[in-house]
Amino acid sequence: MAGKWPEVGLNHVGAYEVSGKPWTSGNIDCLEASRPGGYELNFPYVTRWVKVINRDTTNACKVAFSLSGMTGSSNFFTVPEADTADGHGYGDSGILELKVSSLWISGSNTVDVIAGLTSIEHRLTSTAEGKNWSGSSGVG
Repeated sequence: MAGKWPEVGLNHVGAYEVSGKPWTSGNIDCLEASRPGGYELNFPYVTRWVKVINRDTTNACKVAFSLSGMTGSSNFFTVPEADTADGHGYGDSGILELKVSSLWISGSNTVDVIAGLTSIEHRLTSTAEGKNWSGSSGVG
């Protein structure tokens, strides 16, 4: 008789082969974040993919995978401000196929985040340095 795994883990291929469970948070104001470093957005499960849309026409949106990445000098990326006057539309990260449990965002007053979630519990992205691979090279 075959044994049964206790839970689905980060390397479970099947969790990423199927469509993600839809998740969204819209109209986030992270320009005046109450927390140092920006606004932390926690996902209920590990993501299969993430998309950040910046609808602010004045400010770019800074995105990181940890507080350290947000407050450091190079472990973040920027989603440009919306350019609706020229018809280019909103700032858009595109679909990022990443397995993360949270995002840090700052600098914009109108951000939408869309994600496809796996069935993998978010606690599985924790390391000795913190959640979401904080302390890893390129994360912060």
